[in-house]
Amino acid sequence: MEISFFSAILLVFVGLIAGGINTLAGGGSNLTLPVLMTLGMSPEIANATNRVGVALQSVAGALGFRANDKLPSEDIGPILLPTLVGGLAGAVAASFAPSWVLKPLLLGSMLTMALIILVRPSVVCPPAGTPSYRVAERPSSWWWLGIAGFYGGFVQAGVGFILLGALAGTLRYDLVRANALKLVCSLAFTVVALMVFVVRDQVLWLPGLILASGTIIGARLAVKFALVAKQQTLKWFLFVMTLCGCIAALTF
Repeated sequence: MEISFFSAILLVFVGLIAGGINTLAGGGSNLTLPVLMTLGMSPEIANATNRVGVALQSVAGALGFRANDKLPSEDIGPILLPTLVGGLAGAVAASFAPSWVLKPLLLGSMLTMALIILVRPSVVCPPAGTPSYRVAERPSSWWWLGIAGFYGGFVQAGVGFILLGALAGTLRYDLVRANALKLVCSLAFTVVALMVFVVRDQVLWLPGLILASGTIIGARLAVKFALVAKQQTLKWFLFVMTLCGCIAALTF
């Protein structure tokens, strides 16, 4: 696929914004997927190609949080296991599912998350001093992480909201650490999903890598912001991004 200079600049710019949004909340793929489709990709090819930027952005963001001691590493393995299993199942399902399934799934998840933030904000923003739990201490977290993984493997858009619900809601991490762990989970099932899409020959590497150059920069800038922002600021940013995700899902 040939990419014009204008298209390349557009991909980098949109990638930068999406990388920041995905690192702090979720829903950045609501921007990148429509742009990829305007370049002539089918929904299935855009969904697969988008994973290149998401994977590399997740690496950049996770390393940024780790360098500032905000990535809890002691429970990563147990967190990743159900996420990977769900991601593989979701990717296989997405590879064969009709494209019309994506919109209602995306919209439903966004509306649910927005309601949770409004009605029970403590679910995704635990009060200061709330102790966090390991997966072994909260067996119910396996189910939520597995569901998040399946959703992420099926359609990347909005998965950050689902992961934050699982990590902050069941394991009670604050939003900074939950976002750091979210990126590790996102990287894990995105790599699994990407492998499935590569085997199915659904990834266009040139636009994917151009997009990734922007998402990496966006992720690094977002980490710096997250380290100095207040929890309330991050919570309302998450809420606004959720509403934007709902709007994007309606026009997707």
